[in-house]
Amino acid sequence: MCNQDVLKLSRSLWSEIESIVAANFMRVARAFSQSGLSTSDLGGSTGYGYGDRGRERLDSIVAQVMHAERAMVRLQWASGTHALSTALRAILRPNDSLWLANGPIYDTLRPLIFGNGMTSLPQRGVHVKVLPTDEEGMPCWPNGRERPRVVYVQRSRGYQSRPSFGKVQIRSIAEKAHLLGAWMVVDNCYGEFTSEEEPTDWGADLIIGSLLKNPGGGLAPTGAYVAGKQELVEAVGDMLLAPGIGQDVAPTGAWLRLLAEGWFLAPMMVGEAIMGGIYASWAFSREGFAVDPAPEQLPRTDIVSAIHLGNERNVEILCRAVQQVSPVDGHVTPEAWPMPGYQDPIIMAAGGFVAGGSLELSCDAPLRPPYIAYLQGGLSRWHTVMAVDNGIAALQTANKTHNLS
Repeated sequence: MCNQDVLKLSRSLWSEIESIVAANFMRVARAFSQSGLSTSDLGGSTGYGYGDRGRERLDSIVAQVMHAERAMVRLQWASGTHALSTALRAILRPNDSLWLANGPIYDTLRPLIFGNGMTSLPQRGVHVKVLPTDEEGMPCWPNGRERPRVVYVQRSRGYQSRPSFGKVQIRSIAEKAHLLGAWMVVDNCYGEFTSEEEPTDWGADLIIGSLLKNPGGGLAPTGAYVAGKQELVEAVGDMLLAPGIGQDVAPTGAWLRLLAEGWFLAPMMVGEAIMGGIYASWAFSREGFAVDPAPEQLPRTDIVSAIHLGNERNVEILCRAVQQVSPVDGHVTPEAWPMPGYQDPIIMAAGGFVAGGSLELSCDAPLRPPYIAYLQGGLSRWHTVMAVDNGIAALQTANKTHNLS
């Protein structure tokens, strides 16, 4: 039985989220209904994927939804990191400068941006500058004549202790980037459909995101998308596949229907995740844990709730409690392990129907100070409520036992 006091507090904010869901869903539904998508288009393609009308129409739908000149949705990307890597290597040339506008980046991108491997940006002659940031995570711009080719923003917090970025922050950074003559590239992971607008409305030239997160709607089995200026999207396609054929090949197999239906449902699923996150913020804050975003903080610009748990033991307890209510592998006990691409051991509760699907309910954390767990997703707010209540009960029991001993 959920905490009725917390539920009452949460419901006072849910109506505002539902109005965002309504606007986004109608925008997406309108794009689908106007696209000419047919039943025969959903069959997918094999081999090279030549003449895949469904793929072409989905690209067109996503471009309209994301207010972009062009978009690509491809199963051939295994993750958001893969798509981001493809995009940055596509538009950065030797002696270009890449400026990171929000300080540290997500762990899995560090080998690309700072590594010494043959395919890393430094080995390709790209100069990387990490801009210092202020207390709100906004960039402090350098003085001088140096000009970047790309200014890069990671919209969500990742494993950082900073707010995720929304309209005000991204528009401000985009305006400065354009004054410097640079392209503005946004890692949009976890942020799609949290607002009635997207970073392309705020000045971003290229946005990138994983279908295992928001736009996959909980149905996409893998893949990612890019959207933005036509010349940039075409360059990314050529880097993913080959120059001259980047927009014309890439089979969709039996998965095209799931990709399309996932995009169609995504605004509703994102709304459920945000509403579950609001409940989580209220519940954990009332237990004395610091949370970000704060319970009453709206708008929410991603689907992640950061819970400051204070020690490794509490992180493990919460992740294992979330796993217990997962629909798949609920009997499994999560353990920290050296996950590829991460600097510290990662513990992750992720018992969803799509492996790694972050729009499905999950909870993960690097086992390092200050010991913050990141609760995200939830295709139903009520599933998140179950997980939160189970997690708090487990923490209360463990801490009571610990105090008695």
